[in-house]
Amino acid sequence: MRTADKQIADILVRYGEPFGGNVWRVQGTAVIYHRTLERIAAQAGIRFDPPTLLRAERDEAVILVTGRLPGVKPGSERVEWSIGEALVNVNYRVSGKQAGYVYAMAEKRAKDRVILKLLELHGLVYSEEEADEFRHGHPAAVRDVNEDLDNPDPFDEVTEAEADLKRRIDEMTSIDAVTDLMLDTETQRTLGQMPSGTRDEVRDYAKARLVALGWPPKKSRRTAA
Repeated sequence: MRTADKQIADILVRYGEPFGGNVWRVQGTAVIYHRTLERIAAQAGIRFDPPTLLRAERDEAVILVTGRLPGVKPGSERVEWSIGEALVNVNYRVSGKQAGYVYAMAEKRAKDRVILKLLELHGLVYSEEEADEFRHGHPAAVRDVNEDLDNPDPFDEVTEAEADLKRRIDEMTSIDAVTDLMLDTETQRTLGQMPSGTRDEVRDYAKARLVALGWPPKKSRRTAA
């Protein structure tokens, strides 16, 4: 295992998270799931101050987030801050009819960066929410100058499949329609090709859509005789 990977693995194990299944590489750069960072933050007791909105536009959001990691001794709390940015079609790609959630994305990026700083993983691994920046060449330090442009990045393929499936889930207007979509053979094949973390996230997204559509249906109350 590479030295950097061992450092990452050692810190993940400290919080009960395995390296395998949580971290992968994009053009040689280690990438970690957002949901993994959220679990670790909860396990470590990281607290976040209310975010500060630095820029608010229809297609752009810039958010400042501050996080605090409790120390072993009183007064030894660590504090880190970072900024999350999301600008549609610049560092945040929206596919097809998929809605652009710039504020949610900016907050995710800022929180993930703060978590990585507090865990002393900053510079060793990047959050999956930085994926659009990877694809467009930012930060430049993570781009492989020997990249073979003729070979599609498997991470891009997974991201596109995830975005397309979420868009289709959004288009469903009934509980039965969402259920049929998720049970469809083609959908199951697509899910089967995704990393487990991405697959779980899509399924959670579908469950959230079911709830929004009124699932589970309320039991009818029996009227008194």
